[in-house]
Amino acid sequence: MAERGDIIIGIDAGTSVIKAVAFELSGRQIASASVRNRYVTGEDGSATQSLEQTWRDCASALRGLGEKVENLAGRTAALAVTGQGDGTWLVGSGDAPVGDAWLWLDARAAPTVTRLAETSQNRARFEATGTGLNTCQQGVQLAHMNRFRPELLDRAETALHCKDWLYLNLTGVRATDPSEASFTFGNFRDRQYDDVVIEALGLRSRRSLLPEIIDGTEMTHPLSDTAAAATGLLAGTPVSLGYVDMVMTALGAGVRSSGENSACSTIGSTGVHMRAKAVPDVQLNAEGTGYVIALPIPGIVTQVQTNMGSTINIDWLLGIAGELMAEAGKEVAHSELVARVDDWFARSRPSPLLYHPYISEAGERGPFVNAYARAGFTGLSTRHGFPDLVRAVVEGLGMATRDCYAAMGDMPRELRITGGAARSSALRGTLSAAVNAPLRVSKREETGAAGVAMMAAVAIGAYRTMDDCIADWVTPLLGDLEKPDADQAARYDTLFSAYVQVRQAVAPAWNVLAGVSPR
Repeated sequence: MAERGDIIIGIDAGTSVIKAVAFELSGRQIASASVRNRYVTGEDGSATQSLEQTWRDCASALRGLGEKVENLAGRTAALAVTGQGDGTWLVGSGDAPVGDAWLWLDARAAPTVTRLAETSQNRARFEATGTGLNTCQQGVQLAHMNRFRPELLDRAETALHCKDWLYLNLTGVRATDPSEASFTFGNFRDRQYDDVVIEALGLRSRRSLLPEIIDGTEMTHPLSDTAAAATGLLAGTPVSLGYVDMVMTALGAGVRSSGENSACSTIGSTGVHMRAKAVPDVQLNAEGTGYVIALPIPGIVTQVQTNMGSTINIDWLLGIAGELMAEAGKEVAHSELVARVDDWFARSRPSPLLYHPYISEAGERGPFVNAYARAGFTGLSTRHGFPDLVRAVVEGLGMATRDCYAAMGDMPRELRITGGAARSSALRGTLSAAVNAPLRVSKREETGAAGVAMMAAVAIGAYRTMDDCIADWVTPLLGDLEKPDADQAARYDTLFSAYVQVRQAVAPAWNVLAGVSPR
């Protein structure tokens, strides 16, 4: 291995794109290749994906990377794989798929979430996992299948996640990682399966479906001959099974650096807000929401809250503006409108105008769960113009971010952000002031692939510990410290109090409106 290894490949199999990224052992990104992913939705709330096609797309991405990097196969010291979290990828005899995967987007298990949440065992399950019930999760999906589609589980031998399925195809080994295993079926304190959790999910009779748990920083398996032929890499190359994509992205973006725990928000279509904590410091909320997900560092986990809608709120508002301009005979590209957000924000004046960013048709899941939650402005008057609406929407994202961090305890001392929206100075300033903490933007291009590649770097001994690897791969790519504006932070303290009061007061109306049939 020492003769051929100066590159580590990180595979990040997202919901819409599978990426293969090559890094030098020091962390510098060399090249990347990607293949569009495909999934199918149905009127019954289903969202499914072909297991066979996902593997073919992964292999295609790796071959595409080989076309960009000379002698990639000979130079690869190791590869590692992460992917979209939650969901259910069933395999049966001969490692053959049992139907298509149920993705994290699949909503068919909603009645089972309601049923399990009302049981006397649910709080004990939450205390062990640190994770609230959600239709996304494999535990809930298996419980739903066990009741309504038992034939699927009867044909299955192992329940995997997306990255686990790809690892099986790369190495021939059925396994999962400590992060998804513990937040779904186990205890975040010891990262093992927990009988209390499995019993609470009603899955004691299906326990044999749960695969072995392995840690990709401590163990690798060799690339199989079959996978080598499919990917163009060399058989025997060490393969590391990564943790779930959320924490790999946070790891690559700086949720921990210089041996210190921090916070990281990924601002994309959805908002993912994470705090790295030592296990004893985890504070579980009374509502039973969020996730606790292990990091590939002993004794360190991430506490997570996620918004269903983040930048899609901005897209909605700009979409209306674009339609109006088009009707007036002036076609404007969406990208042009996005580029003007900072200008509109600057032209507006701070005012007591609130926006709750629950624009997703799926409602909200963090820090509260309500499928009927909907967006709305509060405090609107005739003196407000379009720039004021833009400001309110951006500030609404800041309030939602603070709401999520408040559900995990005190505000973070420093915030790292990643995602395309981080380019907006208005958004950065708003997030920093909303949590009243300085922030840094990660300059890392592919944070998820980098995070999982770091696991392989530790596994093969290129670094002694993950913190040693972070010192080279993460810390140098953190941008300059951007401090919060003191006046804005004080204003947001007041706005946040009103923000929470309004969302709590309007919740009963959401339930009523959900019963109003569209005309």
